[in-house]
Amino acid sequence: MSKRAVVTAGTGGIGLETATGLAAIGYAVTVVGRNAERGARAVERIDAVTTGPEARFVAADLASLGAVRALATRLAGEGPLDVLVNNVGAMFADRQQTVDGIEASFAVNHLSPYLLTELLLEPLRAGGPSRIVNVTSGSVRVAKRSFGAVEPPGGYYGFHWYGRAKLANLAYTLDLAERLRGTGISVFAADPGGAATEMTDGTMRSPRIVSPGLRLLWPLVRRTFERATSGSASVAARPSILAAADASLDGRTGLVIGPEARPVTPFAPAADPRTAKAVLRLSRRLAPLTPPAGVTA
Repeated sequence: MSKRAVVTAGTGGIGLETATGLAAIGYAVTVVGRNAERGARAVERIDAVTTGPEARFVAADLASLGAVRALATRLAGEGPLDVLVNNVGAMFADRQQTVDGIEASFAVNHLSPYLLTELLLEPLRAGGPSRIVNVTSGSVRVAKRSFGAVEPPGGYYGFHWYGRAKLANLAYTLDLAERLRGTGISVFAADPGGAATEMTDGTMRSPRIVSPGLRLLWPLVRRTFERATSGSASVAARPSILAAADASLDGRTGLVIGPEARPVTPFAPAADPRTAKAVLRLSRRLAPLTPPAGVTA
């Protein structure tokens, strides 16, 4: 029987390349996305290279915590799970709120993968040895390290808030690896580095995404962004594929796989237990594993 893998935001860019890579080595791949047409195209492309079962698409808007819960219920009902790749990510030039009333960058980049992961731990245990891969970003280095509330103090700057959400998720990832050590579930973070995707071709071209001081240097900052995001999505997917499936990582956990597809030293603030504690407290308040009374999962 083929191993089962789920890749969120798997209908394009790095997620699609990750799903295609896993299918090529025999995984039964489920890609999650919002758009059925994109999903159908993704499945067609994946099936052209698969050496295992046909791929499939599942529709879910991962900006909605209710949709995440419904997705988890569906996936858990299908039996043991071998690999979960939380590839979903988004950056917004202007502040947005989700249907749950939560700032969108934090919701999409951290709360969504946090909640989906927590709700799928049982099928991952049943599929053990299994792996969780959370896609991180070098933007964690420009993040405010304040997690007492969903929104940090100061104005909204998309790139920095994206980095803060990714820092929260990286801290959660490293903490989860320790929590699950010895259970048969390995947990990794994968840093794809830069790649030309819809996000980098769109949102990252706006000076509104950086703080006022950096806007004064926008021509230089933009050139830096362009150089850093000029790679191909297929190359950027290599860290995720290695983290999800490479035999060299059997029995290991808590590693960050860098853009060169090898382990790198984690960003120090993400490994600080105080950061993880604050992130978990906020995450559990905003995205409880059991829906609040009156809310349908």
